Amino acid sequence: MSELSQLSPQPLWDIFATICSIPHPSYHEEALATHIVAVARQQGLWCERDQAGNILIRKPATPGMENRTPVALQAHLDMVPQKNNDTVHDFTTDPIRPYIDGEWLKARGTTLGADNGIGMASALAVLADDSVEHGPLEVLLTMTEEAGMEGAFGLQPGWLQADILINTDSEEEGEIYMGCAGGIDCVTELPLQREPIAADAEQVRLTLKGLRGGHSGANIHMGLGNANKLLARLLVSLSKTISLQLTGFSGGTLRNAIPREAFATLAFHPRDRAAFEQAISEYQQLLKTEAGPKDQNVVLLTEADDSTQQALTSASRDSFLNLLNATPNGVVRFSDVAPGVVETSLNVGIVTLSDDKAEIFSLIRSLIDSGKDYVVDTLSSLGELAGATTIASGSYPGWEPDEKSPIMAKTREIYQSLFGKMPDIQVIHAGLECGLFKKPYPHLDMVSIGPTITGPHSPDEQVHIGSVGLYWQLLTGLLKAIPVK
Repeated sequence: MSELSQLSPQPLWDIFATICSIPHPSYHEEALATHIVAVARQQGLWCERDQAGNILIRKPATPGMENRTPVALQAHLDMVPQKNNDTVHDFTTDPIRPYIDGEWLKARGTTLGADNGIGMASALAVLADDSVEHGPLEVLLTMTEEAGMEGAFGLQPGWLQADILINTDSEEEGEIYMGCAGGIDCVTELPLQREPIAADAEQVRLTLKGLRGGHSGANIHMGLGNANKLLARLLVSLSKTISLQLTGFSGGTLRNAIPREAFATLAFHPRDRAAFEQAISEYQQLLKTEAGPKDQNVVLLTEADDSTQQALTSASRDSFLNLLNATPNGVVRFSDVAPGVVETSLNVGIVTLSDDKAEIFSLIRSLIDSGKDYVVDTLSSLGELAGATTIASGSYPGWEPDEKSPIMAKTREIYQSLFGKMPDIQVIHAGLECGLFKKPYPHLDMVSIGPTITGPHSPDEQVHIGSVGLYWQLLTGLLKAIPVK
């Protein structure tokens, strides 16, 4: 952590170093939450948790600023746990290991947790730094955002006193967000039947890995490879050319991360070995050609396998592979209202095979509710054709843009005064919690800002160190400029 202590601004980087040292993947944020509550109480601040586990901390206004409009700074406590296949790391017990690489801060073999750890650190730094001028201030830290926005869903009504909320979960310095996509989870369940592996069959484990992966919202427009889809495409082709038996398939670990790896266990007649190897070689070359510079590290690996699992019957194999191969993935439609912004998308995030069923987990995002409904209906129709059942759950609303938002206008004004240029006002395709806050707090005027973070939800995640300083200037300048209520 000594490297981070050299960075400015302080104490933001010291707080982020502490956040990295305390494991906090989704559903395992309690140790970090307990630490934050203890520090707040040591600072003499009012601090409370609601039934969902969310933390609310209040700090009195800087003397002379008591009449300013009350503001809440908001971040989420959890991080996405993703690691490289060759990295040994337990996210529930092991600290994140950040390091400086030129202008960027990265982590060794894992996600960094800058999403949303930098935003959380900035909010806590405002509490710790009495030189930051502000009116009546609250800091709201929510639980389990990355795995379903559970804290935001359970946020206690009548708890916040703020009229303005500044969300710190954006990932591009120079952009101000005034709206975001909503989302819904979808799982398609396909019944399967199995039979013994042929007595003379050769068994192999096939691995597709080396893809970049990324955020299933912010990066969905980039055309990054989805391991589940790419492996299904290969297996459909193989099943038509050799005597292929499929015993297992798994890919992806999170529905909101573009899957980087997928695995299949197969059996085939030894006479098909040469055709199998040729197909693997040709497909790997095809992937590199199609991916261009985006996913040049993609690789297909085979190794002997001695699984005792029975194989899918040929009918179940075909139903599963055809269903997965036909399931849409990526951008469905771009917005007409916000040019250049994805309106509707989906990510085929996780695929699993058990003894008697296959499950395909997708996260659908859309700026409009009808876009979500359309994709759910599409997956339901496709599943019905394959004999599968599709279940949608966990729908959360988008954050509808308000072009007349006073805090958005003030943020734009402060940014221009600080940096001598206009920021970009954007609607983001990723899911922010702001839309959910509107239900218990319909009066809130909201805006979202943050530093530059690339590769979120993947081990390539990194935060631009200089952008954190610019973000801090904007945040503290904005707090100082909040008008009288």
